[in-house]
Order: sequence, then structure tokens, then C-alpha cells
Amino acid sequence: MNLSNFSLDIPKSLIAFYPSPIRSQCRLMIVNGNTGEITHKFFFNLINEINTGDLVVFNNTEVIPARLYGFKESGGKIEVLLEKILSNNNILAYLKSSNLVNINSKLFFGTYNDIEGYVISYKKPFYEIKFDNNQISSFDIFHKYGHIPLPPYIKRKNLKLDENLYQTIYKKNLGSIAAPTAGLHFDAILLEALCKKGINTDFVTLHIGSGTFQPVRTVQIEKHIMHAEHAYVSANLIDKIKVCKKNGGRIIAVGTTTLRALESAYNSTFWNNSKNYSKSTNIFIYPGYKHHVVDALITNFHFSESTLIMLVSSFLGYRNTIHAYREAIKKKYRFFSYGDAMYITYNTLAPYEKI
Repeated sequence: MNLSNFSLDIPKSLIAFYPSPIRSQCRLMIVNGNTGEITHKFFFNLINEINTGDLVVFNNTEVIPARLYGFKESGGKIEVLLEKILSNNNILAYLKSSNLVNINSKLFFGTYNDIEGYVISYKKPFYEIKFDNNQISSFDIFHKYGHIPLPPYIKRKNLKLDENLYQTIYKKNLGSIAAPTAGLHFDAILLEALCKKGINTDFVTLHIGSGTFQPVRTVQIEKHIMHAEHAYVSANLIDKIKVCKKNGGRIIAVGTTTLRALESAYNSTFWNNSKNYSKSTNIFIYPGYKHHVVDALITNFHFSESTLIMLVSSFLGYRNTIHAYREAIKKKYRFFSYGDAMYITYNTLAPYEKI
């Protein structure tokens, strides 16, 4: 399967720089996976698509202020994007600089450049950096001096508002460098409406790393390798899913990261034994994959040629997905992290579709 199969011309004018002023009032495209039928609604209409007894699963990760600005010893500016905190003083990160940063290079951070670090190693594309300060941990450095890492296509400066806008209202476990954006559309009123209708809710945790957003650089998508991300699915949730399905209910995943966490758990020995799943996963889901857990997916509109649009295609069907995206462009839906949403049901014939 070629990368070019997932190429779409998405106008720059449709990229959302800000979310909807009221989270649940963004637009919602509803796509029936089996028929391909498209309906245009608003996100708060989602309550009418989910039934009493269904189980909605969210990703409760919290975004780290993962972008850190500093200087090299030469005075040149650097930008650090955290990938992973390795220890109290060591991190793995991307470095953005006008010139190559060498091993043992000194780096300076903080209001008065009093936080010193140096490069220990480089293994493309990540640098390992050690902070030479026992008075403040890596976590505290980012918490105190870091910025919310808005995606690079949102071409504006970070605002104080982004500290709340780029987090779900149910965030709990700190660890992501990006928001699980499908969840950004839920507000307290909508969550309460789900509860009143007798719709069950629960959570996974998948800490989103750079792998989710790395471009696919192989002509054949099957050769692409995802970076690993840590996922947690509780034994209690696994049991709830089994009971829900046994009783005729559906599993609704909020976001591709939630779906990936659930499928990772399903493909492990933990699922049949109903034990907590807590592991790194590099699962890459693309057309031909047979889904086992999720019956409907809530997701945003994603980048052309991204692993995310490939996952959507595996779930909704390739032709349905391309048609839905073209319709979204025609109807001027807002795209990407702060954009509008889709509610799609599983196309059971998608794994067998010829592309």
C-alpha cells in the first residue's frame, strides 16, 4: 500500500488556529461505516448517537509543558521538545538550532540562564540531555519554564489560554507532549448529559509521544515503524468492556490514542486474563487491520499521509474515509488539533477492502 494513496490537498485556510469558543459547539461529521452515509451536525448532538448502556472510553493523559527555550554556550538560541523524562536529571528530546549541536555542548535555560545542561548523546532524531542541577528536577524545569507544545502548523505564539485550551477537562496523568485532541470537544455539560442518559464512561492512559505525529517516510506504508508510547488499560476496564459487549452495548473510543491503547491491550495476554495492561506500544494500525474492541470512534480531521488518517481508513474503510475528507473540505470543516470532529462507526468490511 503506497503513501500516495493517503494524499489529500487540504487548504491551509481550513487549519484551525483556535478551538471553538464553546468546546461542544464545534461541527461534527457523522459517517456510517457500513453505508458511507454522511450527516452534518454539531458536537453536542453526539448525545443522540450514543445509546444507554454503551461505554465511552477516554484517554486521560495530561500534556506536559514540553517545549523549552534556551541558549547554547555560543549565545545561539535553541528549542527543546521533550520526548521522555528518563530520570531526575536526564531527558530525551528533539533539539532545534540554527547549527548542529555537538556532544558535550553546554545549554542554558531559565529566566536568568541559571539552569545548565549538556548533551550526553545523540541517536537520530533524539538528544539525551543531562541537567547539571540537583536543586531542581527535570520535571520541575519543564513545569516551571516550559511552554505548552502547540503543533507547528498552529503558526502563532502560545497564549496563556492554551494552558487550558490544549488540555481535556478530564486530564489526570501527566505525560504527553500532545493533547488527545478528540477529547478537547467535551465539556462538563456534555459529560453530565452522557451520565444522565445512562451511558457509561471510563479511561485509558496513553502518553502521546512524537511517534504519533512523525511523517511516514517510506513509499510503502507497511515499512513505517512507530515510536513506542506508554499505554495503561486497567483490568477493571477490560472486564467492563467484556460485560458491555455481552449485554449488547457498544464501545465508543474518544480519539485514535484510546483506540490504539485498547487494541494494544487486546493483542496482549493481559486481555484474556483480565489483568492491568501497562506497557510500551508501537502498534501501527492501517487498512487491512481487523478491529476487535471499538464499535465507534470520535476523532478529528488529520493530516494528509499521516498514520492517523491511515488508522481512520482501517476503521471506516478507505473509500469512505477519502470521500468524507473531500466532503469536509467542500463543506469547509476546520482541520487538525483545534478543528472539528468526526463520529464514525466501524465498517466491518473495511479489512477486506481492495485499494
